[in-house]
Amino acid sequence: MLIIDAPTAQQALPFPTLIAALRRMFLTGCEVPRRHVHQVAAIAPERPSGVTSLLMPAWNARYYGVKIVNIAAGNAALGLAGLHSSYLLHDATTGVPLALIDGDAITARRTAAASALAASWLARDDARHLLVVGAGKVARLLPEAYRAVRAIDRVSVWARSPLQATTLVQELCGEGMDAAVSTDLAASAAEADIVSCATLATSPVVFGQWLAAGSHLDLIGGFTPAMREADDACFMGASLFVDTEEALQKSGDLLGPIERGVFEATDVKATLAQLMAGERSGRSNASERTVFKSVGTALEDLAAAVLVYESQRA
Repeated sequence: MLIIDAPTAQQALPFPTLIAALRRMFLTGCEVPRRHVHQVAAIAPERPSGVTSLLMPAWNARYYGVKIVNIAAGNAALGLAGLHSSYLLHDATTGVPLALIDGDAITARRTAAASALAASWLARDDARHLLVVGAGKVARLLPEAYRAVRAIDRVSVWARSPLQATTLVQELCGEGMDAAVSTDLAASAAEADIVSCATLATSPVVFGQWLAAGSHLDLIGGFTPAMREADDACFMGASLFVDTEEALQKSGDLLGPIERGVFEATDVKATLAQLMAGERSGRSNASERTVFKSVGTALEDLAAAVLVYESQRA
């Protein structure tokens, strides 16, 4: 069994290759059971919150993989990250373990790649200006991912922490991008062709009245019912797309507006699988405003893990 660390996994997942792999996997499909959620009770009295553990399996004819995501709310007090994950890939025929891969690297890169894949169908062909809302692990990957599908030549970054936004902009400039910190989120959103949000917000940070006609809004956070990045107006008059139907059951960005009658579940134009298969169409004209909501799927993890494993076996 191979043991593959984060740097090796990241190197094996260049965005053009990863986006193509996601496209193929959404087209061919795989088995994706509902994720398991377990509360691991804390034994140590100083850690009363314990650990929330997510198990995300997926398989096709050749490979069977499981991602384990552990979330420990009390880790900050110990100077540790609150989330850790690992990915175990098996041979689907024999059950033999093939590789243990750093799960954080897989998750971050496949998440950014899924947004770029959606944008290849939903963002205008001439989209140039990307606004990134957030400055965390996924947010810092978005410019590179989007540049694999659109000719992005300007990046604005807004984050609640000006220091984090500045640090990310310095990194992007060091990579040769034209990047700048946004100090006025409303103005930047009004100017941007693509607004991509990757935050842990529990109340809206982007408002529909800011968004220009023809823009594309990408919502990556809001993957639980208690989380939300966009207000109701973001969906009014827009064409809505989701990564999977599961988004309608998990995302606070969607559950709230549906409950308030802003739109119905049947108003969703397409999932990624439907777009890849040509069953539904994406953007229809240059003035159409589009919204893509993702919550992540084990299908994406499997596609990324297979890429990593096969790169090491080549």
